[in-house]
Amino acid sequence: WVTEMHVDGFRFDLAATLARELHEVDRLSAFFDLIQQDPIVSQVKLVAEPWDVGEGGYQVGNFPPLWSEWNGKFRDTVRDYWLQQHIPALRDFGYRFTGSSDLYEASSRRPSASVNFVTAHDGFTIADLVAYDHKHNEANLEDSRDGTDDNRSWNHGVEGPTDDPEVLDLRRRQRRNFLATLLLSQGVPMVLHGDELGRSQGGNNNVYCQDNETSWVDWDLDEHEHALLGFTSALAAFRTAHPVFRRRRFFQGKPVRRADELRDIAWFTPAGKEMTDENWDDDFGRAIAVFLNGRAIDERDERGERVVDDSFLLAFNAHHEDITFTVPDGEYASTWALVVDTATGSVHEPGDELVAGGATLDVTARSLVVLQRVES
Repeated sequence: WVTEMHVDGFRFDLAATLARELHEVDRLSAFFDLIQQDPIVSQVKLVAEPWDVGEGGYQVGNFPPLWSEWNGKFRDTVRDYWLQQHIPALRDFGYRFTGSSDLYEASSRRPSASVNFVTAHDGFTIADLVAYDHKHNEANLEDSRDGTDDNRSWNHGVEGPTDDPEVLDLRRRQRRNFLATLLLSQGVPMVLHGDELGRSQGGNNNVYCQDNETSWVDWDLDEHEHALLGFTSALAAFRTAHPVFRRRRFFQGKPVRRADELRDIAWFTPAGKEMTDENWDDDFGRAIAVFLNGRAIDERDERGERVVDDSFLLAFNAHHEDITFTVPDGEYASTWALVVDTATGSVHEPGDELVAGGATLDVTARSLVVLQRVES
């Protein structure tokens, strides 16, 4: 596959099974030794679905170097943050957004070890994640016993299709929240096919046996599906243009050079104050802002030149009401420009929507915004 067909990597289904020796999952098993020692396979991309259905099979974060993993903790934490079915600690959200260093740094892996996803071929699509409280698998003829019950979803007041404009507007905003969080997080983003179009499976979260309209992609897009596709495409281009969103190394929370005044990352409460230990454990846990320093990436490009980028401030509001954020003062930027807003579905270059350092910014309920530092 590698030498003749030029396949550049493999994803291993239920990969924890491959590491079982005498029943237990062993990250030092013979299988991993064989992969590590193979002169061909060890050089390609190795991606694990790091769990199986057996006892002790959930092994997210426990695969050895060379391996990337489907990060199921990213999926659960991001779903919980925006849909609030299980209230995650802000600390968990911070780890997932920044590449999950708590899972991968100790084994000398980098952010690319984290394959971030909100949805996959197993489970709900993003459209169904925000439209159904429960799976609807009757068509599979297994009395709905199949498919997971741990969906961490929310129908926003109506189960399934609706004509209610407020419910539809909120569902569309939540789709954009998930896609924006996924594409702006450190690590490797994985977008389920059709999520960029708002594809629905009618609440079926296990469509392996459905070769019909339930599982097919309908390319006859309506106005809202076109808009979501444009939003997702613009976000992907935005990520590509700015290396601060796809760093090769984890953030350190400190300046990367003596000459730098600002740390590579800083977290803020909505009041514009830097997060304390108490804030990270706050029971409210609905709103937070983060500063990403594009001048402190600490990497070099293929020509050996230091990588630098613009700096950004992201404000997350998962609360059911608008929240007024205080933008960090002039130490971080004298002026910021709005470049992404999931409430309106806009992604654009810095324009006339400016916010002064130390000023306030109203962030719509259940939305996120991205501000770009305007260089003076």
